[in-house]
Amino acid sequence: MMILIFGSLMYFIAKEGESQQLENSIASIQNAPSNLEEGFTIFTQLLVHNIESSIGILLLQIITILLTCRLFGWLFQKIGQPTVIGEIVAGNPGIIAFVPSKFIEKDFPGHLLKDESISFDEVFAGKEWFPTATPAPQFGFLPLITGTLWVSFFAILFALPFGLSVAVYMSEVADHRTRSFLKPVIELLSGIPSVVYGFFGLIVIVPLIQKVFNLPVGETGLAGSIVLAIMALPTIITVSEDAMRNCPRAMREASLALGATRWQTIYKVVIPFSVSGITSGVVLGIGRAIGETMAVLMVTGNAAVIPTTILEPLRTIPATIAAELGEAPAGGAHYEALFLLGVVLFFITMLINFSVEYISSRTNK
Repeated sequence: MMILIFGSLMYFIAKEGESQQLENSIASIQNAPSNLEEGFTIFTQLLVHNIESSIGILLLQIITILLTCRLFGWLFQKIGQPTVIGEIVAGNPGIIAFVPSKFIEKDFPGHLLKDESISFDEVFAGKEWFPTATPAPQFGFLPLITGTLWVSFFAILFALPFGLSVAVYMSEVADHRTRSFLKPVIELLSGIPSVVYGFFGLIVIVPLIQKVFNLPVGETGLAGSIVLAIMALPTIITVSEDAMRNCPRAMREASLALGATRWQTIYKVVIPFSVSGITSGVVLGIGRAIGETMAVLMVTGNAAVIPTTILEPLRTIPATIAAELGEAPAGGAHYEALFLLGVVLFFITMLINFSVEYISSRTNK
Protein backbone atom coordinates (compact mmCIF):
# COMPACT_ATOMS: atom_id res chain seq x y z
CA MET A 1 0.00 0.00 0.00
CA MET A 2 2.81 2.42 0.90
CA ILE A 3 4.63 1.55 -2.37
CA LEU A 4 1.54 2.44 -4.38
CA ILE A 5 1.17 5.72 -2.50
CA PHE A 6 4.79 6.63 -3.03
CA GLY A 7 4.59 5.64 -6.71
CA SER A 8 1.61 7.88 -7.28
CA LEU A 9 3.20 10.63 -5.23
CA MET A 10 6.49 10.53 -7.18
CA TYR A 11 4.65 10.58 -10.49
CA PHE A 12 2.60 13.55 -9.35
CA ILE A 13 5.66 15.40 -8.07
CA ALA A 14 7.61 14.71 -11.28
CA LYS A 15 4.89 16.43 -13.20
CA GLU A 16 5.17 19.37 -10.84
CA GLY A 17 8.94 19.50 -11.22
CA GLU A 18 9.60 18.76 -7.55
CA SER A 19 11.23 15.29 -7.67
CA GLN A 20 14.46 16.53 -6.08
CA GLN A 21 12.48 18.01 -3.21
CA LEU A 22 10.78 14.66 -2.51
CA GLU A 23 14.05 12.75 -2.62
CA ASN A 24 15.58 15.09 -0.06
CA SER A 25 12.51 14.83 2.15
CA ILE A 26 12.40 11.02 2.14
CA ALA A 27 16.16 10.84 2.75
CA SER A 28 15.77 13.15 5.74
CA ILE A 29 13.03 10.96 7.23
CA GLN A 30 14.88 7.68 6.68
CA ASN A 31 18.05 8.91 8.38
CA ALA A 32 17.84 7.94 12.02
CA PRO A 33 17.85 11.08 14.14
CA SER A 34 20.37 11.29 16.89
CA ASN A 35 17.77 12.62 19.30
CA LEU A 36 14.08 13.47 19.48
CA GLU A 37 14.66 17.20 18.92
CA GLU A 38 16.30 16.53 15.56
CA GLY A 39 13.44 14.31 14.53
CA PHE A 40 10.86 16.94 15.30
CA THR A 41 13.00 19.53 13.49
CA ILE A 42 12.95 17.39 10.35
CA PHE A 43 9.19 17.07 10.60
CA THR A 44 8.78 20.84 10.97
CA GLN A 45 11.04 21.65 8.05
CA LEU A 46 9.30 19.24 5.73
CA LEU A 47 5.90 20.56 6.72
CA VAL A 48 6.86 24.21 6.21
CA HIS A 49 8.63 23.53 2.91
CA ASN A 50 5.75 21.66 1.32
CA ILE A 51 2.64 23.09 2.92
CA GLU A 52 2.09 25.66 0.15
CA SER A 53 2.82 23.31 -2.75
CA SER A 54 0.23 21.34 -4.66
CA ILE A 55 1.23 18.16 -2.80
CA GLY A 56 1.21 19.66 0.68
CA ILE A 57 -1.73 17.75 2.15
CA LEU A 58 -0.72 14.36 0.78
CA LEU A 59 2.91 14.85 1.76
CA LEU A 60 1.84 15.89 5.24
CA GLN A 61 -0.02 12.58 5.71
CA ILE A 62 2.91 10.54 4.40
CA ILE A 63 5.42 12.39 6.58
CA THR A 64 3.22 11.95 9.65
CA ILE A 65 3.04 8.17 9.14
CA LEU A 66 6.74 7.71 8.40
CA LEU A 67 7.97 10.06 11.08
CA THR A 68 5.70 8.59 13.74
CA CYS A 69 6.82 5.01 12.99
CA ARG A 70 10.47 6.02 12.73
CA LEU A 71 10.59 8.11 15.88
CA PHE A 72 8.68 5.63 18.02
CA GLY A 73 10.79 2.77 16.75
CA TRP A 74 13.93 4.74 17.52
CA LEU A 75 12.59 5.75 20.93
CA PHE A 76 11.81 2.18 22.00
CA GLN A 77 15.14 1.00 20.63
CA LYS A 78 16.97 3.57 22.73
CA ILE A 79 14.97 2.92 25.89
CA GLY A 80 15.33 -0.84 25.50
CA GLN A 81 19.11 -0.70 25.77
CA PRO A 82 20.40 -2.29 29.02
CA THR A 83 22.39 0.82 29.97
CA VAL A 84 19.30 3.02 29.72
CA ILE A 85 17.25 0.57 31.81
CA GLY A 86 19.99 0.56 34.45
CA GLU A 87 20.10 4.36 34.51
CA ILE A 88 16.32 4.58 34.97
CA VAL A 89 16.37 2.11 37.86
CA ALA A 90 19.36 3.79 39.50
CA GLY A 91 17.70 7.20 39.26
CA ASN A 92 14.48 5.95 40.91
CA PRO A 93 15.36 3.96 44.06
CA GLY A 94 11.74 3.08 44.88
CA ILE A 95 10.75 1.88 41.44
CA ILE A 96 9.20 -1.55 40.85
CA ALA A 97 9.83 -2.54 37.25
CA PHE A 98 9.07 -5.58 35.10
CA VAL A 99 11.99 -5.83 32.68
CA PRO A 100 12.70 -8.64 30.16
CA SER A 101 15.87 -10.57 30.93
CA LYS A 102 17.53 -9.53 27.66
CA PHE A 103 17.50 -5.90 28.85
CA ILE A 104 19.33 -6.69 32.11
CA GLU A 105 23.04 -5.81 32.05
CA LYS A 106 25.68 -7.54 34.14
CA ASP A 107 26.12 -4.67 36.61
CA PHE A 108 22.39 -3.98 36.92
CA PRO A 109 21.93 -1.58 39.89
CA GLY A 110 18.55 -2.91 40.98
CA HIS A 111 17.62 -5.91 43.09
CA LEU A 112 16.41 -8.81 40.96
CA LEU A 113 13.63 -11.10 42.17
CA LYS A 114 13.86 -14.70 41.09
CA ASP A 115 11.16 -15.73 38.66
CA GLU A 116 10.17 -19.09 40.12
CA SER A 117 7.06 -21.23 40.05
CA ILE A 118 4.63 -21.21 42.97
CA SER A 119 5.68 -23.80 45.54
CA PHE A 120 3.48 -26.48 47.07
CA ASP A 121 3.58 -24.84 50.51
CA GLU A 122 2.55 -21.46 49.11
CA VAL A 123 -0.56 -23.02 47.60
CA PHE A 124 -1.80 -25.56 50.16
CA ALA A 125 -0.42 -23.85 53.28
CA GLY A 126 -0.86 -20.26 52.12
CA LYS A 127 -3.17 -18.17 54.27
CA GLU A 128 -4.08 -15.54 51.67
CA TRP A 129 -6.19 -15.88 48.55
CA PHE A 130 -5.64 -12.74 46.47
CA PRO A 131 -5.20 -13.84 42.83
CA THR A 132 -5.21 -10.29 41.44
CA ALA A 133 -2.54 -8.88 43.75
CA THR A 134 0.46 -7.14 42.17
CA PRO A 135 3.29 -7.71 41.72
CA ALA A 136 2.84 -11.22 43.15
CA PRO A 137 -0.64 -12.83 43.32
CA GLN A 138 -1.48 -14.94 46.34
CA PHE A 139 -2.95 -18.42 45.77
CA GLY A 140 -3.27 -19.75 49.30
CA PHE A 141 -5.86 -22.54 49.43
CA LEU A 142 -6.02 -22.80 53.21
CA PRO A 143 -8.80 -20.20 53.78
CA LEU A 144 -10.97 -21.79 51.09
CA ILE A 145 -10.42 -25.37 52.29
CA THR A 146 -11.11 -24.48 55.93
CA GLY A 147 -14.20 -22.48 54.94
CA THR A 148 -15.56 -25.41 52.93
CA LEU A 149 -14.97 -27.94 55.70
CA TRP A 150 -16.27 -25.55 58.35
CA VAL A 151 -19.59 -24.92 56.62
CA SER A 152 -20.04 -28.56 55.57
CA PHE A 153 -19.32 -29.90 59.06
CA PHE A 154 -21.88 -27.70 60.76
CA ALA A 155 -24.40 -28.31 57.99
CA ILE A 156 -24.23 -32.08 58.54
CA LEU A 157 -24.17 -31.52 62.29
CA PHE A 158 -27.51 -29.71 62.01
CA ALA A 159 -29.08 -31.87 59.30
CA LEU A 160 -28.16 -35.40 60.41
CA PRO A 161 -30.04 -35.60 63.78
CA PHE A 162 -33.10 -33.83 62.42
CA GLY A 163 -33.11 -35.84 59.20
CA LEU A 164 -32.80 -39.19 61.00
CA SER A 165 -35.56 -38.19 63.43
CA VAL A 166 -37.94 -37.35 60.60
CA ALA A 167 -37.00 -40.57 58.79
CA VAL A 168 -37.71 -42.65 61.92
CA TYR A 169 -41.03 -40.87 62.43
CA MET A 170 -42.16 -41.42 58.86
CA SER A 171 -41.03 -45.04 58.79
CA GLU A 172 -42.05 -46.30 62.25
CA VAL A 173 -44.45 -43.86 63.88
CA ALA A 174 -46.54 -41.94 61.35
CA ASP A 175 -49.73 -43.45 60.00
CA HIS A 176 -50.32 -44.06 56.31
CA ARG A 177 -52.16 -40.79 55.71
CA THR A 178 -49.47 -38.65 57.33
CA ARG A 179 -46.71 -40.51 55.51
CA SER A 180 -48.49 -40.12 52.18
CA PHE A 181 -48.66 -36.36 52.74
CA LEU A 182 -45.13 -35.78 54.07
CA LYS A 183 -43.18 -37.90 51.61
CA PRO A 184 -44.13 -35.97 48.41
CA VAL A 185 -43.61 -32.65 50.21
CA ILE A 186 -40.12 -33.61 51.34
CA GLU A 187 -39.19 -34.96 47.93
CA LEU A 188 -40.47 -31.74 46.39
CA LEU A 189 -37.99 -29.76 48.51
CA SER A 190 -35.08 -31.46 46.78
CA GLY A 191 -36.25 -30.07 43.43
CA ILE A 192 -36.17 -26.41 44.49
CA PRO A 193 -33.29 -24.51 42.82
CA SER A 194 -30.42 -23.59 45.08
CA VAL A 195 -30.76 -19.89 44.27
CA VAL A 196 -34.22 -19.98 45.87
CA TYR A 197 -32.69 -21.37 49.06
CA GLY A 198 -30.09 -18.63 48.80
CA PHE A 199 -32.77 -15.92 48.61
CA PHE A 200 -34.57 -17.50 51.56
CA GLY A 201 -31.37 -17.46 53.59
CA LEU A 202 -30.59 -13.90 52.56
CA ILE A 203 -34.04 -12.59 53.50
CA VAL A 204 -34.86 -14.70 56.58
CA ILE A 205 -31.82 -16.42 58.08
CA VAL A 206 -29.18 -13.68 57.63
CA PRO A 207 -31.19 -10.90 59.38
CA LEU A 208 -32.19 -13.35 62.12
CA ILE A 209 -28.59 -14.32 62.86
CA GLN A 210 -27.50 -10.68 62.79
CA LYS A 211 -30.21 -9.77 65.29
CA VAL A 212 -29.85 -12.75 67.63
CA PHE A 213 -26.05 -12.64 67.93
CA ASN A 214 -25.78 -8.83 67.64
CA LEU A 215 -23.38 -8.99 64.69
CA PRO A 216 -22.41 -6.17 62.31
CA VAL A 217 -23.34 -8.40 59.35
CA GLY A 218 -25.41 -11.55 59.16
CA GLU A 219 -23.58 -13.14 56.22
CA THR A 220 -21.62 -15.72 58.21
CA GLY A 221 -20.63 -19.35 58.13
CA LEU A 222 -23.60 -20.13 60.39
CA ALA A 223 -26.03 -18.79 57.79
CA GLY A 224 -24.39 -20.96 55.13
CA SER A 225 -24.50 -24.02 57.39
CA ILE A 226 -28.21 -23.59 58.13
CA VAL A 227 -29.06 -23.13 54.46
CA LEU A 228 -27.00 -26.19 53.49
CA ALA A 229 -28.61 -28.21 56.27
CA ILE A 230 -32.06 -27.36 54.90
CA MET A 231 -30.93 -28.33 51.41
CA ALA A 232 -29.43 -31.64 52.59
CA LEU A 233 -32.47 -32.66 54.62
CA PRO A 234 -34.64 -34.03 51.75
CA THR A 235 -31.83 -36.35 50.60
CA ILE A 236 -31.06 -37.65 54.09
CA ILE A 237 -34.72 -38.11 55.01
CA THR A 238 -35.76 -39.84 51.78
CA VAL A 239 -32.86 -42.30 51.58
CA SER A 240 -32.91 -43.12 55.31
CA GLU A 241 -36.68 -43.61 55.38
CA ASP A 242 -36.55 -45.97 52.42
CA ALA A 243 -33.77 -47.97 54.08
CA MET A 244 -35.74 -48.30 57.34
CA ARG A 245 -38.91 -49.40 55.59
CA ASN A 246 -36.94 -52.22 53.97
CA CYS A 247 -36.31 -53.76 57.38
CA PRO A 248 -38.21 -57.11 57.45
CA ARG A 249 -41.43 -57.13 59.41
CA ALA A 250 -40.42 -60.43 61.03
CA MET A 251 -37.48 -58.76 62.77
CA ARG A 252 -39.72 -56.09 64.27
CA GLU A 253 -42.25 -58.67 65.47
CA ALA A 254 -39.53 -60.89 66.94
CA SER A 255 -38.14 -57.96 68.91
CA LEU A 256 -41.56 -57.02 70.23
CA ALA A 257 -42.28 -60.67 71.08
CA LEU A 258 -39.15 -60.78 73.24
CA GLY A 259 -40.48 -57.92 75.34
CA ALA A 260 -38.72 -54.97 73.71
CA THR A 261 -40.58 -51.69 73.53
CA ARG A 262 -41.30 -49.88 70.30
CA TRP A 263 -38.39 -47.46 70.71
CA GLN A 264 -36.04 -50.25 71.74
CA THR A 265 -36.98 -52.09 68.56
CA ILE A 266 -36.25 -49.00 66.46
CA TYR A 267 -32.91 -48.37 68.17
CA LYS A 268 -31.70 -51.98 68.50
CA VAL A 269 -33.17 -53.59 65.38
CA VAL A 270 -34.38 -51.21 62.67
CA ILE A 271 -31.54 -48.66 62.66
CA PRO A 272 -28.70 -51.25 62.80
CA PHE A 273 -30.33 -53.19 59.97
CA SER A 274 -30.69 -49.99 57.89
CA VAL A 275 -27.26 -48.53 58.64
CA SER A 276 -25.99 -49.03 55.08
CA GLY A 277 -28.90 -47.06 53.61
CA ILE A 278 -28.59 -44.40 56.28
CA THR A 279 -24.88 -44.11 55.48
CA SER A 280 -25.69 -43.62 51.82
CA GLY A 281 -28.09 -40.83 52.73
CA VAL A 282 -25.46 -39.17 54.90
CA VAL A 283 -22.85 -39.40 52.15
CA LEU A 284 -25.24 -37.89 49.62
CA GLY A 285 -26.09 -35.13 52.08
CA ILE A 286 -22.41 -34.37 52.66
CA GLY A 287 -21.83 -34.26 48.94
CA ARG A 288 -24.71 -31.83 48.54
CA ALA A 289 -23.33 -29.63 51.31
CA ILE A 290 -19.72 -29.59 50.08
CA GLY A 291 -20.54 -29.04 46.43
CA GLU A 292 -23.26 -26.40 46.82
CA THR A 293 -22.42 -23.09 45.14
CA MET A 294 -25.09 -20.43 44.71
CA ALA A 295 -26.78 -20.62 48.10
CA VAL A 296 -23.45 -20.47 49.92
CA LEU A 297 -22.24 -17.68 47.65
CA MET A 298 -25.21 -15.56 48.67
CA VAL A 299 -25.19 -15.95 52.47
CA THR A 300 -21.62 -16.57 53.69
CA GLY A 301 -20.07 -13.16 53.02
CA ASN A 302 -17.35 -14.47 50.64
CA ALA A 303 -14.42 -13.36 52.80
CA ALA A 304 -11.33 -15.37 51.87
CA VAL A 305 -9.98 -15.57 55.42
CA ILE A 306 -9.43 -18.44 57.81
CA PRO A 307 -12.51 -18.48 60.11
CA THR A 308 -12.02 -18.69 63.85
CA THR A 309 -15.72 -18.99 64.72
CA ILE A 310 -18.84 -20.00 62.83
CA LEU A 311 -20.13 -16.43 63.22
CA GLU A 312 -17.56 -14.96 60.83
CA PRO A 313 -17.82 -14.50 57.05
CA LEU A 314 -15.96 -17.09 55.01
CA ARG A 315 -15.63 -18.43 51.48
CA THR A 316 -15.94 -21.97 50.15
CA ILE A 317 -14.23 -23.64 47.19
CA PRO A 318 -17.36 -23.99 45.00
CA ALA A 319 -18.32 -20.36 45.60
CA THR A 320 -14.82 -19.21 44.67
CA ILE A 321 -14.84 -21.17 41.42
CA ALA A 322 -18.28 -19.88 40.47
CA ALA A 323 -17.46 -16.26 41.29
CA GLU A 324 -14.01 -16.02 39.67
CA LEU A 325 -13.81 -18.50 36.80
CA GLY A 326 -15.59 -16.20 34.37
CA GLU A 327 -13.16 -13.34 35.07
CA ALA A 328 -9.91 -15.32 35.11
CA PRO A 329 -7.84 -15.11 31.89
CA ALA A 330 -7.89 -18.48 30.14
CA GLY A 331 -4.60 -20.31 30.58
CA GLY A 332 -3.29 -17.94 33.24
CA ALA A 333 -2.16 -18.74 36.77
CA HIS A 334 -5.51 -17.69 38.24
CA TYR A 335 -7.38 -19.90 35.78
CA GLU A 336 -5.20 -22.90 36.57
CA ALA A 337 -5.50 -22.28 40.33
CA LEU A 338 -9.28 -22.44 40.07
CA PHE A 339 -9.09 -25.76 38.25
CA LEU A 340 -6.75 -27.04 40.94
CA LEU A 341 -9.35 -26.00 43.50
CA GLY A 342 -11.84 -28.20 41.67
CA VAL A 343 -9.43 -31.13 41.92
CA VAL A 344 -8.97 -30.46 45.64
CA LEU A 345 -12.75 -30.41 46.11
CA PHE A 346 -13.02 -33.75 44.32
CA PHE A 347 -10.42 -35.37 46.58
CA ILE A 348 -12.05 -33.92 49.70
CA THR A 349 -15.39 -35.44 48.71
CA MET A 350 -13.78 -38.76 47.84
CA LEU A 351 -11.89 -38.87 51.13
CA ILE A 352 -15.05 -38.18 53.13
CA ASN A 353 -16.97 -40.86 51.23
CA PHE A 354 -14.26 -43.46 51.84
CA SER A 355 -14.09 -42.51 55.51
CA VAL A 356 -17.84 -42.88 55.97
CA GLU A 357 -17.86 -46.22 54.16
CA TYR A 358 -14.96 -47.47 56.27
CA ILE A 359 -16.64 -46.45 59.52
CA SER A 360 -19.88 -48.06 58.36
CA SER A 361 -18.16 -51.33 57.52
CA ARG A 362 -16.43 -51.41 60.90
CA THR A 363 -19.77 -50.77 62.62
CA ASN A 364 -21.44 -53.66 60.76
CA LYS A 365 -18.73 -56.04 61.91
